[in-house]
Amino acid sequence: MRILYTASEAVPYAASGGLADVIGSLPAAVAKAGHDCRVVLPLYKSVSAELRQELTFLFNFTVDVGWRKQYCGVFEGKSKGVTYYLLDNEYYFNRDGLYGFYDDCERFVFLSRAVLELIGHLDDWKPQVINCNDWQTALVPVYYQIYYKYQFGYEDIKTVFTIHSIQYQGKYGMDVLNDVMGIPLYHANLLEYDGSINLLKGAFETADKITTVSPSYAKEILDPWYSYGLDRSLVHKQYKLTGFLNGIDTELYNPQKDKLIAKNYSAKRLAGKGECKKALIAELGLAEGDAPIIGIITRFVSHKGIDLIRYVFEEMVGLGFRFAILGAGEKIYEDFFREMSLRYPDSVSTTLGFNSQLARRIYAGADIFLMPSQSEPCGLAQMIAMRYGTVPIVRETGGLRDSVKDCGGENGNGFTFKTYNANDMLDAVKRAKDKYENKTEWKKLVTAAMQADFSWDSSAQLYIGLYKELAPDDETE
Repeated sequence: MRILYTASEAVPYAASGGLADVIGSLPAAVAKAGHDCRVVLPLYKSVSAELRQELTFLFNFTVDVGWRKQYCGVFEGKSKGVTYYLLDNEYYFNRDGLYGFYDDCERFVFLSRAVLELIGHLDDWKPQVINCNDWQTALVPVYYQIYYKYQFGYEDIKTVFTIHSIQYQGKYGMDVLNDVMGIPLYHANLLEYDGSINLLKGAFETADKITTVSPSYAKEILDPWYSYGLDRSLVHKQYKLTGFLNGIDTELYNPQKDKLIAKNYSAKRLAGKGECKKALIAELGLAEGDAPIIGIITRFVSHKGIDLIRYVFEEMVGLGFRFAILGAGEKIYEDFFREMSLRYPDSVSTTLGFNSQLARRIYAGADIFLMPSQSEPCGLAQMIAMRYGTVPIVRETGGLRDSVKDCGGENGNGFTFKTYNANDMLDAVKRAKDKYENKTEWKKLVTAAMQADFSWDSSAQLYIGLYKELAPDDETE
């Protein structure tokens, strides 16, 4: 099959979060299964000089952005068997940072329209399926429905829209509809929601299928508690909706080969993990000994469950746990963890900001990984932790529920709790400590966590099945 992915970021070219990891991995996994996958994204200022040298200029064309006509240059790159098209417009993308500008709506209107214009300039290739991701490319199925569906060369293209986080919707005033998007007022019903333009709603209306990043999250976002107001739209379109659990790059995150950790190890040979723990203790200045280390690598925002951790943190320190904390976010949480590291210097290490190398050493050297999120569409950190034999404690929500099974039942690989309650989380932490003190049982649990399969291969097969359902027959295959 021929699948075109489009997103606002993708590894290795530009990244600010999990979306880039997915777009850097899923197309490669689908291509590995024998399909022709290509990706479209902006050519940002942040794309490194080394990567730019590997790009080839193909052609340029103009893109209608409302009443404007804007230049678009197309550069081609290759990565992991996937062709990448990077769209060049310095007015929109030659900036420090990817998002957060006053004209983000116009910037990603340009991207969405340019994706469809690009197809018309590729003489020898037309996708059967376009898979769009998050609000920045939500207008692709809308524009296809309004302007391109019946044009020569665009026939029978199916569209899939993937929600990575429903919290970010692309909400704007009604005035952008015609002036910025160039969409006539008689099509306002496709995008209007609660008195404003909502790009996610437009994608829900016009895409052939809607996917999200875990089966549980696909159910949760039909509930007002999780939907950030879009449940009324999604409930009517739930016949299109399905959830596939994300994977991780198991070659990048591989304790047998990782050069960033103190000692390599595997599920069959765990001795190296003990060496990684000793090295982490020394690096962070924690007290020596066999006490369990809890790793926390996260953004310091409320929906990551930081309030639960704050509520019982000193009690967990009193139980004998040590903490390796890495993250950044809201000042109130940064100040709290900084204070805890000053108050308990032998037990708590806090590193503000994000350091990918330190993160890898925490994954390898910690015993337990704490991730008590209030909501979590998929979550990759718990999968990476398990890959390194660090046993997760998670709240049963979204992808955490789908990837971590409590060791009190069958096929357990971690510890879970259900309600968003600090004492329930503390009970799971205490159960983990009891298990940790039984070295034979703990070793079995670590091995079970490391043997869980979170590669992209199985998820890619689910996506391929969906694509084939949409475009089952093709004479040119």
